[in-house]
Amino acid sequence: MSVVLAGGGTAGHIEPMLAVADALRRADPRVRITCLGTERGLETRLVPLRGYDLELIPAVPLPRSLDTRLLSVPGRLGSAIGAATEVLDQVEAEVVVGFGGYVATPAYLAARRRGISIVVHEANSRPGLANRIGARLTRHVFTGQPGARMPHATYIGIPIRREIAGLDRLALADKARAHFGLRPDLPVLLVTGGSQGARSLNLATVAASGWIRSAGVQVLHIIGPRTDMDVPPPGGQTPYITLPYLDRMDAAYAAADFALCRAGAMTCAELTAVGLPAAYVPLPHGNGEQRLNAAPIADIGGGVIVDDAALTPEWIADTLLPILLDPELVSAMSRAAAGAGRRDADRWLAAEVINIMRGVPDRGWSLGGGSRSHGPRGGGPGYGGPGYGGPQDAGPGYGGPGYGGPEDAGPGYGGPGYGGPGYGGLRGGGSRGRGPRDDGRRDDGRRRSGGDW
Repeated sequence: MSVVLAGGGTAGHIEPMLAVADALRRADPRVRITCLGTERGLETRLVPLRGYDLELIPAVPLPRSLDTRLLSVPGRLGSAIGAATEVLDQVEAEVVVGFGGYVATPAYLAARRRGISIVVHEANSRPGLANRIGARLTRHVFTGQPGARMPHATYIGIPIRREIAGLDRLALADKARAHFGLRPDLPVLLVTGGSQGARSLNLATVAASGWIRSAGVQVLHIIGPRTDMDVPPPGGQTPYITLPYLDRMDAAYAAADFALCRAGAMTCAELTAVGLPAAYVPLPHGNGEQRLNAAPIADIGGGVIVDDAALTPEWIADTLLPILLDPELVSAMSRAAAGAGRRDADRWLAAEVINIMRGVPDRGWSLGGGSRSHGPRGGGPGYGGPGYGGPQDAGPGYGGPGYGGPEDAGPGYGGPGYGGPGYGGLRGGGSRGRGPRDDGRRDDGRRRSGGDW
């Protein structure tokens, strides 16, 4: 079996792709996984780091306005489709899964040319052009936001890494705080603008740092790799810790009580999956998708939304700090945020892909909020297994021992390679007692590195 995963450019396209790649590898190590990207995206660094093959094709950005640049699109798109077709032929692909970005359109069209099954996943509330094209070519369409409108779409949430999906914040909080040099007895505000940082968040938080520390609130501030601004000293009775970048966001989430952040689709998905409430500051430009991403969370009390222009030091002091200093309110917001989270989208999407390759008939999906209301795929032997009716099923194959759902107790998701001493050395026996103790190896058998976090 061979799958090509097409997603590139930003982490918002790449991280869901890699989460699905990990889920496919866990479900069936025999599946050949090839990632498709372009040389101008973060995939050139992130994909090899995760141990997957990466094939590059030319990027074809589409102009957002009608101008002379449109004249060059057909030729460049044709070249990219040709390059994508060569990759599909080379790896004998049976399914192409697209996550949007420059690479997705040529991947979809190459798959259509070769008669290869297409699966589309759209993370944002407002689908991009590539995925709108892909959704016209297949019935296998899945969305990360409940309000996203696409043909044949089913809402499953956004695939996220298992380190985050399986995180027990309360159990790991003290260890995570010690790792960053934070105190265990004071609340922690996590400030992050994404992988590149966010200038308005940085400026407002640093300017409010005196008020924040005087109130007894610690700060873990990921300022971004290209920031030359002056930052508060880390020491004192109330630590203010700054970092240019952090790979292990699960550690940051475990240490924090509340977040101040942008509202990208991945950020919203990860925070709700771990039940971390937040003040979301949507990007002030673009098509407004970030506000749409955060709105369902704020509507149920899992966060608040503040306009970028309204994010001032005074807003932090007058509005955000009173929330942070009210433990009962923070706890209620945490429960509400967790209620909006989806932790298993990676596994559901992997199930769809393998069922397609095994020829399991499509019987529809039901994940409690999807636009299709029939029972989930599967029902035959193999990956779906008899009675593959959802995350709690216990049939053989995907739904059987070791991979039956969130509460399974066999090897695989719940067993070696997840949750024990090797996973940060934080808890023996795995999260919530799932399976045997971890021997410190990754899901592909190689030993993890990086110490506790």
